[in-house]
Amino acid sequence: MTLYRNGRIFTTAEPAWAESMVVDDGVLTFVGDDAAAQAFAPDAETVDLEGAFVLPGFIDSHTHLVAFGESLSQVDLMGTANLSEMQPLVQAAVAAAPDAVRILGRNWLPTSIPGGAPDRHMLDAMESEKPVYLDCFDSHSMWLNTAALRELGVDDDTPDPIGGRIARDPETGVATGLLYETASLNLAARFLTSQVTDDDRDRALQTAFSQYLASGVTAAVDMSVGTAELDCLERQLAHGNGTLPIRVAVHWLVDLCATEAENVAQVQHAAKLAERLNGPWLRVTGIKIMVDGVIDSCTAAMKLPYADGSNALPIWSLEALGPVVAAADAAGLQVAMHAIGDDASDIALSAIEHAHAVNGPIPRRHRIEHLETVTPENIRRLAGLGVVASMQPVHADPAIIDNWVAMLGDDRAKRGMPWPEITAAGGVLAFGTDAPTAPHRPLPNMYVATTRCSAITPGLPANVPELSLPMAEALAHGTKDAAYGGRFDQLTGQLVAGKAADFVVLDRNPFTGAEVELLTTTVTSTYVAGQPVTFGA
Repeated sequence: MTLYRNGRIFTTAEPAWAESMVVDDGVLTFVGDDAAAQAFAPDAETVDLEGAFVLPGFIDSHTHLVAFGESLSQVDLMGTANLSEMQPLVQAAVAAAPDAVRILGRNWLPTSIPGGAPDRHMLDAMESEKPVYLDCFDSHSMWLNTAALRELGVDDDTPDPIGGRIARDPETGVATGLLYETASLNLAARFLTSQVTDDDRDRALQTAFSQYLASGVTAAVDMSVGTAELDCLERQLAHGNGTLPIRVAVHWLVDLCATEAENVAQVQHAAKLAERLNGPWLRVTGIKIMVDGVIDSCTAAMKLPYADGSNALPIWSLEALGPVVAAADAAGLQVAMHAIGDDASDIALSAIEHAHAVNGPIPRRHRIEHLETVTPENIRRLAGLGVVASMQPVHADPAIIDNWVAMLGDDRAKRGMPWPEITAAGGVLAFGTDAPTAPHRPLPNMYVATTRCSAITPGLPANVPELSLPMAEALAHGTKDAAYGGRFDQLTGQLVAGKAADFVVLDRNPFTGAEVELLTTTVTSTYVAGQPVTFGA
């Protein structure tokens, strides 16, 4: 038994503040003032926190663990403003790995490409012999050189996959090298996944765990996993004798198929996985559905057209989506639906209402992911249905928002990612990062949440600052509410007696300084189940 005393402990519960915690066998048995803690555990080993700030371990409510770990060894194009700045990075990667079969990269911004339209010939000028695959910063489109198109087997006559598009020259019909939505997420990404060994994935997952622990994350919701990623997590679980470095809840990706039977069969498979994997360290909690795309490439389904007059159909129609959501709801699975456009969130909520009507009043806790544009009426519907709004403050960072604003081109951008509206309506708001589409560290994420300023390029003007949040609310959305959204709330997310001793010690108190200090605040200690973590282990 260990008594941690003399701290400034933010519990994210009531009361919000405490001085001491008692931990026994990985569980908090007392949280309160110093004197009462000493009386509760007079013989406990004592650790003096020396006034340090303590809060529950952060929970990344939406991430992609293996992909995040893999991304750390790829070419990072974040911050490049044009092709001239990209070229040396790609060429340096080629020179650094002469035996590499292909070059992978990420984080290019549409605003950095002439006309916002990447072309394979632009990449051919950087590297023409080895295949080059570059993920857009939002991971919903991928830019390939000619060698990569050839390796992937994509040519001018390759049909578009369901829910995706292979960009082609409007005059000649020639494939340009840009893949949208499922053409990127399924066609290209699955090929690349098939080229990775289990050992590679295991190392990537271990890297992701280490990075998260060092930044104060003690649990995560891993979105849209398939067989390769789940097998990787299970290998790590076996290696850890039934434990993982952090707690992980998994959502199984359900692809849109040609028939309802094929779609529902995927739900049934996820339900079987959930029966088998339902522990405190690894749990299959639900399914993930991509209802639409993203605003930056005009593939998010909107009620009104984009600035250029175009619009996008949803990937899933309500007719296809309703039976899948109802089947998952009946099986006790949590449904997480990617819905960025305001029309997509309307479809997602209607599918949940359909599940309510079909299955009646059963316990449920469904989620909508991202919700970057959502109407006031649908915010009210979301709150009334008890749907969790899973959102990522880093996606509102001014460093990456210009193209997003330009694609909308009107007042819709002034309500982009309206976090205060959701909480004012009574909705639960769970924060995450969507790594590797954005930086994974939670403290810079909290900086964007509390200021709407940039954590990527400090000093930029704030993005709709009236939609920022108070510090206490932001921290709660990244801990307590993220636990609720991930179905971790019976176990962690608050520092109260009976919950796991998952907590973080910071080198300063974020309530006493300026918000910008979050960018330089460091995690001095991370504890999972009462055990201090050695970063990098």
